[in-house]
Amino acid sequence: MTGTTAGHNFSQAELDKFGALAQRWWDPEGPQKPLHALNPARLGYVGARATLAGARVLDVGCGGGLLSEAMAVAGARVTALDLAPELVRVARLHARESGVEVDYRQQAVESLADEAPGSFDVVTCMEMLEHVPDPASVVEACARLLRPGGLLFLSTLNRTPAAFALAIVGAEYLARLLPRGTHQYRDFIRPSELGAMLRAAGLELEDVSGLAYEPWRNAARVIRRPDVNYLACARKPGAG
Repeated sequence: MTGTTAGHNFSQAELDKFGALAQRWWDPEGPQKPLHALNPARLGYVGARATLAGARVLDVGCGGGLLSEAMAVAGARVTALDLAPELVRVARLHARESGVEVDYRQQAVESLADEAPGSFDVVTCMEMLEHVPDPASVVEACARLLRPGGLLFLSTLNRTPAAFALAIVGAEYLARLLPRGTHQYRDFIRPSELGAMLRAAGLELEDVSGLAYEPWRNAARVIRRPDVNYLACARKPGAG
C-alpha cells in the first residue's frame, strides 16, 4: 500500500522494511552500520552552516534517532518525526537510556506543517526522500515548517551509474553493508531535480556537496562531487 495525499505520503512496504531493522538500529555493527558512519559527517555539514545550540530543529524521517540525538547533544531543541512505529519506540527508548531530550512523534511531516507552519529554525531530512512516493510533497512541507531565514538540510542518492554500482550492487549485494532491497534505483534523485523541488517550495538552494562513505575505514566525509550520496542546504527567504 502507498499513500500520497497530505499526511499519507508513504509506502507501507518501506515502513515495514525499516521497522524490521528497529531493534538493531543503534548497533554500530548491525544492518545500519553505514548510517552510523555517515552520521558524524551529516552532523558536521549541518553544524557548519547552522547554529544548533538553542535552535528549534525538526528531524524528518528520523529513524531510530541517530541524527536527532546528535543534534540534541549539540544543544538543539529537537522534534523528530517518523511513520514507522517500531522506529519511534526504539528512538524514545534510546533517548531515555541516554538521558537525551528529543520530542519523538509518529507523524507525517505534511500533517505537522498544517499544524505548526514557520516553527523551526532548522529542518533536516536525511536519507528519506528516495523512500517516499512523493518527495516534492516532503520538501514543500519542510519549507512550510521553516521560519523565514531558516535552513533545510537534505541528503539523498543521485541517479547515476556510479550510485547504482556503489549503493546497490556494491553495498547491498557484494559487500552486504546494507540489506538487499534497501534502495531502488528508479527512486534516486538528481541534484537538478531536487533543486527544482526546492525552488517550487520557495526555497533558495545554497549548497550541494557529495557525501562519500569509505567502508575500509567505516567512515564518511563531505566531498565536492555529488555523484553518489549528496547533501544539500537551502534557505527560506526572509528575515532571520
